[in-house]
Amino acid sequence: MAKIAVLERKCTGCGVCAGSCPFGAIEMKAGKPELNAACRVCGVCVKACPEQAILRLETKTNDVDKAAWRDILVFAEVSGGRLHPVSLELIGKGLELAKNVGYQVKAVLVGHGVSAFAEELRHYGVSEVAVYDDPALGYFRADAYAACVEDYIRSVKPSVVLVGATSLGRSLAPRLSTRFHTGLTADCTRLELRENTDLVQIRPAFGGNIMAQIITTHTRPQFATVRYKVMNAPARNAEASGTVLVRKLPKRVSECRATCVSVTPVPAKKSISDAEVLVVGGRGLQKEADLDMVRELARLLHGDWATTRPLVEKGWNTNDRQIGLSGRTVRPRLIITCGVSGAIQFTACMNGSEHIIAINSDPSAPIFDVAHIGIVGDLYDIVPALIKQLKEARA
Repeated sequence: MAKIAVLERKCTGCGVCAGSCPFGAIEMKAGKPELNAACRVCGVCVKACPEQAILRLETKTNDVDKAAWRDILVFAEVSGGRLHPVSLELIGKGLELAKNVGYQVKAVLVGHGVSAFAEELRHYGVSEVAVYDDPALGYFRADAYAACVEDYIRSVKPSVVLVGATSLGRSLAPRLSTRFHTGLTADCTRLELRENTDLVQIRPAFGGNIMAQIITTHTRPQFATVRYKVMNAPARNAEASGTVLVRKLPKRVSECRATCVSVTPVPAKKSISDAEVLVVGGRGLQKEADLDMVRELARLLHGDWATTRPLVEKGWNTNDRQIGLSGRTVRPRLIITCGVSGAIQFTACMNGSEHIIAINSDPSAPIFDVAHIGIVGDLYDIVPALIKQLKEARA
């Protein structure tokens, strides 16, 4: 880890460093430079200082013994009295990754009344299911849940830990990675495991302009969160395998000071992530009223509708119907995009769809790189024609 240090005995308070910082991370206070949270440790101030009073310090991290950390652990989330489907998807990906290096896949359940789900997980190829089942875990408390998963990780030392990128998982995973002083990559769209057991965590970065490959080379375990509908769930085996291990609650659970005052259930509603057919409106739509034809086409196909981020930013739609990194990930059997250009942050969250049909007037639009069927033309001609044909077919 690198950091910037100021040698006060050499500093004259000239302020050259503050003026040179491209991030505005240096403030002059009482004639001396002070760094704030905006510092990116780029080193520009080091080169700019005429007195050589600023240094870039490197802290060497001791490499972990990778052979001591084995297998893949999946946090199996139970919420609302059901096993979240992303847990099975992570188990499926874990089994795929484990084949390359001879690992096993294990799962951990935390909550109250979750023991029944342990038996169900045995039908999906896991070698062991650790269960922390207690009334004290009846509702999600980040510190209490983290204490349980931390306890199991220290016991079995998995090389990789996969967590669903749900509201619960996004709160839990950072706490765990901090406790182990290791890395965490959020919202991965692809995962690969090298022969040396380094996990290649792939996700869009810099606003979706590149696909970053992130590797945790010096520490273990390697943490990654993955969204629902990104990976494939394994087939359920008729026969159960693996063992169920009921574990005692660690002491830190009782030390958690958070308590539940009241619970207000969120009304259940349909999610576009569960839709089998989706029609998506993009930037090519000229006005908000034009979403009506998107909704009409979706209705005739017995499907649902969604939009891209630009339309949400215009106020034409809400975030729960947005596809993309800041919205939802979908894998329908059929998706029809209307006027969608196909930026990485959008395609990364829908390119697993079974059939992709793209309508765009620009023949070089990136959406055609992932589409199975591309229609080059004006959506205001094509979509109404599709609606007309569907209505005539029904009549």
